[in-house]
Amino acid sequence: MEADAMRMLAAGLAIGLGALGPGIGIGILGYGAMQGLARNPEARGPIMTNMILAIAMAEAIAIYALIVAIILAMIA
Repeated sequence: MEADAMRMLAAGLAIGLGALGPGIGIGILGYGAMQGLARNPEARGPIMTNMILAIAMAEAIAIYALIVAIILAMIA
């Protein structure tokens, strides 16, 4: 394989695998939050606040993976 092809393959794998974990994590977070809201609707505020903070932190990992993929794709 040529170096350009390997670089693009590495970039694709970086963002593909880097987004897989946060995607699963966000799904689990949403599931847990909905379960908590169904069991205790009065706790909506703290549950939603904590869920949004956790989702933002999980999404940051996907953004880091995107930056790594862009860097890999742009290396000369």
